[in-house]
Amino acid sequence: MHEFDLAGERRNARIDAASRIIAATPAALYRAHMDPQALISWLPPEGMKGRIEQFEPRVGGTYRMVLTYEQSGQGALGKTTDRSDVVAGRFVELAQDRRIVQVVEFESDDPAFAGEMRITWTFTPVATGTHVMVRCEHAPPGIRAEDHQAGLASSLGNLARYCE
Repeated sequence: MHEFDLAGERRNARIDAASRIIAATPAALYRAHMDPQALISWLPPEGMKGRIEQFEPRVGGTYRMVLTYEQSGQGALGKTTDRSDVVAGRFVELAQDRRIVQVVEFESDDPAFAGEMRITWTFTPVATGTHVMVRCEHAPPGIRAEDHQAGLASSLGNLARYCE
């Protein structure tokens, strides 16, 4: 599936999504996103660690995060360097305890990782806790869909362990 921008150029329209029911309140899950120390403790998927260099949790606020692969594998893994991904993001919508929308861009010289990806987190109360959904629109083609799915599932698992 492809979309075209105003100049008529093809734009990646891939959407990757994952969800999980977490035994925590929407308020607790929202707070885990808005506190930079909490966020960096659960967001990096398995095999990565992270640090926050800038964090302004308000609509229009920006952030900068560095995710580093803990072990070097064969060949380059990272989008920014061989072992790291640097992400610059901006908060587009903050609906307390319900939804977070942000736009992120990887710092990379590789055009396969270029462009903005829109990430939407939603928190819907259910009988056993909260249904958490993460939806990534315009995922860069350089991120393999199966790797992205595994990373999203890993982050959701980390979030569950952090909040439950």
